[in-house]
Amino acid sequence: MNPSLENLPRLAKEKQRENKKYFAKLKKRTPKNLDYVMQDLHEEEFSRTDCLTCANCCKTTSPIFTDKDIERISKFLKMKVSDFTDTYLQRDSDDFMVLKSAPCTFLNEADNTCFIYDVRPKACAEYPHTNRRKFIQLANLTIKNTEICPATYNIIEALKKKLPVS
Repeated sequence: MNPSLENLPRLAKEKQRENKKYFAKLKKRTPKNLDYVMQDLHEEEFSRTDCLTCANCCKTTSPIFTDKDIERISKFLKMKVSDFTDTYLQRDSDDFMVLKSAPCTFLNEADNTCFIYDVRPKACAEYPHTNRRKFIQLANLTIKNTEICPATYNIIEALKKKLPVS
């Protein structure tokens, strides 16, 4: 299935209860090979997915900026850390540093490329986190990401078929 961006939030909401139940059962009996299965599903999905045709993550959400991210990006932009922080970032309700606005300040909306791609935040580089080790710890984030990322939606639907739970 290839959900359109217009339909994705509705489809993800419709699957949310099912996904929460699925991951609750998966957490109780996590297969030893889950990370390998997720890696395979991730690679398979992204072999046919071009993020530059979408960039919905960059258009709708902010990554968390770590101190290392801030230092690296500030240096790349030839800015003082304090100036970079004051210009682009704010603390969210969870006390994380995030962008002040969406879409991302560094997104080139003409072609969905990133002005700071080579030094982008770790959270951007790892998004949508479906190929991370100890994937089961990211279940809630992954469910949320199905509303934003069509590839994540597809990966989770494929996972439920590949590793059914009873």
